[in-house]
Amino acid sequence: MHKIVPADQWLAARKSLLAKEKELTRLRDEVSRQRRELPWVKVEKRYVFDGPNGQETLSDLFAGRSQLIVDHFMFGADWQEGCPSCSFWADTYDGVVVHLEHRDASFVVVSTAPLEKLQAYRKRMGWRFKWVSAFNNAFNRDYHVTFTPEEQKTALYNYRAGGFGASEAPGISIFAKDTAGGIYHTYSCYARGLDPLNGAYQLIDLLPKGRDEDGLAHPMAWVRRHDRYDS
Repeated sequence: MHKIVPADQWLAARKSLLAKEKELTRLRDEVSRQRRELPWVKVEKRYVFDGPNGQETLSDLFAGRSQLIVDHFMFGADWQEGCPSCSFWADTYDGVVVHLEHRDASFVVVSTAPLEKLQAYRKRMGWRFKWVSAFNNAFNRDYHVTFTPEEQKTALYNYRAGGFGASEAPGISIFAKDTAGGIYHTYSCYARGLDPLNGAYQLIDLLPKGRDEDGLAHPMAWVRRHDRYDS
């Protein structure tokens, strides 16, 4: 049984928590400011992706905008379907793309699997966002989310050596383009750094039970692809 109190006591506790929430908001704003001030790295490689309109370069993915968000979706070349956890994240993407585009930012999902697998899975899941394949380039390897079997125990992931334990890992990378066409890598994050991108988790965190994952074999063990919850 959870603690039950009169309304005035609840209000006092809520105000106490509100002070901490405001502190977190201010800290988040400060971290965001520092993120924007990070130095950039010029992208020297010419990456070519397989997309729904044929081959597209990294520059093409900007679609005339100066900022690009790349979601590294776990879908290996020999996999038959995408990662269920990445699918959980991706379920929230379609609605935000139009808003991003009106803030001078394009959004694209990139996976290692061949394009035909991506297109089939995208159709199955009912998604509309743009998805391209890095099957024929080293993009996901260069941004530390695709690993050989040997690298899985030692590779750099989330800025630390130690591997990931799978051939694919989740992440997000941000790029900018200048007026001369130069492309720059401005930011990447991985692992728990991706939590704020999942709208469902943000709502679940408000619930009395929270994520309720402590007794599971691993966090997100409960997650299914949205067309598999009844199976």
